Amino acid sequence: TAFTPASPVVSSLGAPTILQKSALRPSSLLSAVEPQSSSDASTIPEIPFITKSVASDRSNDLMIGEDAGVFDIQKEEWGKLGERGWLTFSVAVGTIMTAVIVLWVYHPTGYSDDFLAFLENIAGGNSHLVTLMFGILFPIVHSGLASLRPLGEQIVGARTWRVIFAFPSLCLAYSWITYFISHAHDGIQFYDLSHNPTAHTVAWMVNFISFFFLYPSVFNLKEVAAVEKPTIHLWETGMIRITRHPQFVGQGLWSAAHLAMVGTSFTALTMALLVAHHGFACWNGDRRLYDEHGEAFLKIKERTSIIPFQAI
Repeated sequence: TAFTPASPVVSSLGAPTILQKSALRPSSLLSAVEPQSSSDASTIPEIPFITKSVASDRSNDLMIGEDAGVFDIQKEEWGKLGERGWLTFSVAVGTIMTAVIVLWVYHPTGYSDDFLAFLENIAGGNSHLVTLMFGILFPIVHSGLASLRPLGEQIVGARTWRVIFAFPSLCLAYSWITYFISHAHDGIQFYDLSHNPTAHTVAWMVNFISFFFLYPSVFNLKEVAAVEKPTIHLWETGMIRITRHPQFVGQGLWSAAHLAMVGTSFTALTMALLVAHHGFACWNGDRRLYDEHGEAFLKIKERTSIIPFQAI
């Protein structure tokens, strides 16, 4: 998917949801984790939805996909460096973010300003053309590397390919987001509700809801950081029962909220590019899931929908 994992395309299957007993499951940020004991975590009281996910009623499931959002904090531990614990996760995330800052963000050592100057030179300073180029480059890099994942993993392994995929995606995402913030009011001004308190409140609420879709519970953080081996999961519970591509829905909500506040031609173009990328990712994600899981995916596809709630 557009910001869809490994083209978040495939990772866009599942997010936190609090629905009553059914194949829907409350979420957490982690999928199934290998049980481990932790003396520190054992002192934390059990709080449903917060420290431990509530078991799903899967009596109506096909039982061919995974249960999303399974989490129990008492089975988590920091572990030693190099193990699959949160210490290794923290070091891994810190390392790649440091690399992004040093090699891309920080102007004296990074190349983000040089890259942006290159695009602005090509566009003759036209911010609409610059965001258009970002809207073309990011999908090619992000979804392209996600689509090359099967081949890349055969050559360098799943964990190394995750780093190769993530680094340029993070760099381009940073540059596009910061450019949007700086130029959101460029172009034709159709309206401007950014200072209207009611519009701001509604947009904030829609944005808040969008992140339950944009960052669903099936994003196993340890896989995102390649601490655990990244896998193309076939989820059967959780957010996927509401929409098979939550990132597409979340991006639509996020973009609509921003465009509702800032009605400029630049913002409209940027939002259209983001939603279009996620729309492409719906097709690309289904294709990748079918390549990985075959008929099992088709059976789950019959029980799900892209449009929220349509299948249920």
